[in-house]
Amino acid sequence: MSLPPRSDTPSIIDAGPIVLDAPDMEPAKGGAHLDAMNISAWFGSNKVLELVSLSMNPGTVTALIGPSGCGKSTFLRILNRMHEMVPSAKLAGEVRLNGEDIYGPEQRVTETRKRIGMVFQKPNPFPTMSIAENVIAGLKLTGRKERRAERAELVERSLLRAGVWNEVKDRLDEPGGALSGGQQQRLCIARALAVDPDVLLMDEPCSALDPTSTGRIEETISELMSEVTIVIVTHNMQQAARVSQRCAFFLAEAGTPGGIVESGSTEKIFGDPDDLRTKDYVHGRFG
Repeated sequence: MSLPPRSDTPSIIDAGPIVLDAPDMEPAKGGAHLDAMNISAWFGSNKVLELVSLSMNPGTVTALIGPSGCGKSTFLRILNRMHEMVPSAKLAGEVRLNGEDIYGPEQRVTETRKRIGMVFQKPNPFPTMSIAENVIAGLKLTGRKERRAERAELVERSLLRAGVWNEVKDRLDEPGGALSGGQQQRLCIARALAVDPDVLLMDEPCSALDPTSTGRIEETISELMSEVTIVIVTHNMQQAARVSQRCAFFLAEAGTPGGIVESGSTEKIFGDPDDLRTKDYVHGRFG
C-alpha cells in the first residue's frame, strides 16, 4: 500500500474503496475486531494523517512502526477517541469496533474507552492510591460497582493477567508509586485490564524501561493476546519482530501527512517487504 496523494479537504467522499488487511491467522475468542477506515486527521490546519486504513484483529498483536513524527501515536489515540480531547483536532473517516463506529452520535466516550483501553509511554499510577486502589480506579469511571470480596478477586485477577501479582501480592496497601518502573507499567496494564476491555492500545510501553522489565512486559503482551486485541506503537524493531504478528509501517515524507506505506504480516514486513522504504527502515538505514 503506497502513501495516498495529498488532500486538504476533511472528507472521505472521494477517498476511493476501503481496503482492509486480511488476517494471516485464525482469530482467538478474546478481543474484538478494530477497523480504521480512511482516517485523516488535523491539528488546526496542519494535516497529520491521510487516508489510513488498517484492520486490527482478535488474537493478534499489531505493531505500528515508523520514524518519529509520522502519526503513529496520533493514530493510536484516534482509536479510542483521545484525539478529540485536543480542541483544534479534526478527524475524517471511521473507526469501527466489531462493526460499530465509535465516533457515532449514539456512542458514549466513557463506554468506548472502557472497551478500548490505553497504556501510555510513561507509567502513570495514581500517586496517592495504593496498588490495589490503582487497579480498581477505573471502575468508578465506568459506574461499575463491586462488593469488597469481588474487588479483592478483581485486583488479584488483573494483577495476575498483567504478570505482576507475585511481586506485589504482599504489598497491596503500599503506594503504586513505590514500585519500580517496570512494575508500575505492569500495574497500569492491570488497571486497564480491570474493566475488561476488548482492545488494549500501548504507546511505546517499554521505552523508559530496562531490558529485564522490557522482557517481562513483552511476556505479558504474549500472554494477553489471546484475551484482548493489542495494538502497540514501538520504535524498537527487535521488539516489533518479537511481539507482533502484524505490522503497519507509517511514514511522512517531505512535509506531507503521515500514512501507511505498507502493512501485512510481521514476517513479510521484516523479511520480504514490497516497498523499498519499508526495507530500508526495518534494517535501520533511516529513522
